[in-house]
Amino acid sequence: MFIKNCWYVAAWDYELQEGELFQRTILNESILLFRASDGTPVALNNRCCHRHAPLSLGRREGDCVRCMYHGLKYDRHGQCVEIPGQKAIPRQMKVRSYPVVQSKRWVWIWMGDPAKADSASIPDTFSLEHPDWRMKPGYVHYKANHLLISDNLLDFSHLSYVHEGTLGGSPDIAQTRPSTERLERGVRVRREINNTAPAPYHQRLAQFSGKVDRWFIYDYLVPGILLMESGVRASEPSLRERERTLNFHSCQAITPETITATHYFFASANESSLNPEATEHIYQSVVAAFNEDRRMIEAQQRLIDTTEPVDMLALPSDVALGNFRLLMQRALEAERPDDRQST
Repeated sequence: MFIKNCWYVAAWDYELQEGELFQRTILNESILLFRASDGTPVALNNRCCHRHAPLSLGRREGDCVRCMYHGLKYDRHGQCVEIPGQKAIPRQMKVRSYPVVQSKRWVWIWMGDPAKADSASIPDTFSLEHPDWRMKPGYVHYKANHLLISDNLLDFSHLSYVHEGTLGGSPDIAQTRPSTERLERGVRVRREINNTAPAPYHQRLAQFSGKVDRWFIYDYLVPGILLMESGVRASEPSLRERERTLNFHSCQAITPETITATHYFFASANESSLNPEATEHIYQSVVAAFNEDRRMIEAQQRLIDTTEPVDMLALPSDVALGNFRLLMQRALEAERPDDRQST
């Protein structure tokens, strides 16, 4: 159902506050997240091994968590270290711990075989924490399957219609065919639109006097990580010296909650040379557009859930999403021997 031997974004850094317990469901598993006294993130299965009470309703005691149902106490590695009323603690009294790493502003979790967790494979999300870029963190919760959201991100032709008044601004986006390159763990998509109308929020940022050139160049990586360079500049060469070129870098991450619910972490960074107020303006524009996406995708999910199944028909513009779904299927198949061994 889900790929497990890969890194997923579990939280923004600010969601894990010192001394607090934070719960999030990931791949149908309830996960307890918190920071140890040295600031490093900790991830444990949220279900006490005794009577399955949620540890997120427990109490921090140093780097340990005490279940507030019958008092079992667990260390940061998930091992039970105290049971009220008895001295001997059976070795099997423990909860699963997960490899977890903070890289830049995102907290990443590995849901599969811990022996295969290599933090060097975490993608570079430099614009989340770089002096040349400024951003505001964002999060959206979808009542939809993660693959439907990936489909949306892999085909930007929808910008012309879903985001006609926000990120789109022109039918030229849908009419321009992108180029697609397959990567080892994803796809690279390049879409360049020349001599087109600027999006409304671009116009407010730069006051373009005529048509513009726009570009979107991004890698979309298994299990659902988007790293994108995009920008806008005046189409007329004579205007480029006096009209600002807008450059953006976006980091987006899709983390399944369940088969029909998804966590969506995002940041659209702008060059720090822009007015600081521009960051809030860009954030609000992106949030408005993502709510447009959510409205469409959740309606799509409801239709799928409540009607007889029918095959989706492909278009030439589906090349990137078709390649990505194939990569996801191959990754799932590669893990099946591990699944059989664990049962």
